[in-house]
Amino acid sequence: MSRLGLALGSGGARGWCHIGVLRALDQLGLKPEVVAGCSMGALVGAAWAAGKLDALEDWARSMTQTRMLKYVDLRFENGGLLRGGTVRDLMAEVGLPERIEDLDHPFLAVATDIATGHEVWIREGDLFDAVRASISIPAVFCPHLVNGKWLLDGGLINPVPSSACRALGADRIVSVNPNGKFGHLWEPGRPMLEQIGATEWLDKLPSVVGEQMREMMKSDTPKGPDIFEVMSTSIDIMTEFVRKARSASDPAHLELEADLNHMSVLELYRAQEAIDEGARIVEAQADALRQLATDTPS
Repeated sequence: MSRLGLALGSGGARGWCHIGVLRALDQLGLKPEVVAGCSMGALVGAAWAAGKLDALEDWARSMTQTRMLKYVDLRFENGGLLRGGTVRDLMAEVGLPERIEDLDHPFLAVATDIATGHEVWIREGDLFDAVRASISIPAVFCPHLVNGKWLLDGGLINPVPSSACRALGADRIVSVNPNGKFGHLWEPGRPMLEQIGATEWLDKLPSVVGEQMREMMKSDTPKGPDIFEVMSTSIDIMTEFVRKARSASDPAHLELEADLNHMSVLELYRAQEAIDEGARIVEAQADALRQLATDTPS
């Protein structure tokens, strides 16, 4: 019997599209049996595997710029823009279990060892550690310590982990890439502090830095990318290269790619757009998905 697996990729806020994908698959009558997730894909995958997707969707849809501000720490004292406790708070609010073994479906989270650059698969033990490590986007969340290793976002090494799905026993794999590239990787946009609704934080920055950022935001002259746009786009360029290489050597049976370039990884309050896009890309491939479910595994 065919065993359908989902490989849910990295993408920060764009990864909310995984919720729409899972909803649309359910409407088609397609029931995945295993899930491997990277970064936001690990969070959404864990919620689905726990039967808590409704609660996570409610949390995502309730996010606003104002609410997001309580998770921001512009001091960067712990190596990231967002407090690491954000993920623990979210998982507790959603009601996820403490251990991977307590999930309803096989689950695997992908992370990256900062010391060696090696891929790390977490498929047992503390669920918070697995998700928190996998979601450690450089400069957004600080690395997370698991079993003596400091771990970073799995998107650095395996952005859409089809290979991990196979390790869980899937013989039919659907991959979901929140970072489908349909045009330019970067275009001039709103400064990062505007994106997260934190322009009042300028008063808390060192006076010279704050004044420079105010001038940049007020200027009518063409603006180049700010430090966070450079960081985000650089990660996009790198992970897209890695994704293509991994896909060429270990492809999914069907690849779904979301068109969410207009969203930054930080805009967690734009869940509605991402969820809608997830549903759209499933509907666009509905016939291929039905065919995949009926094919005899090779």
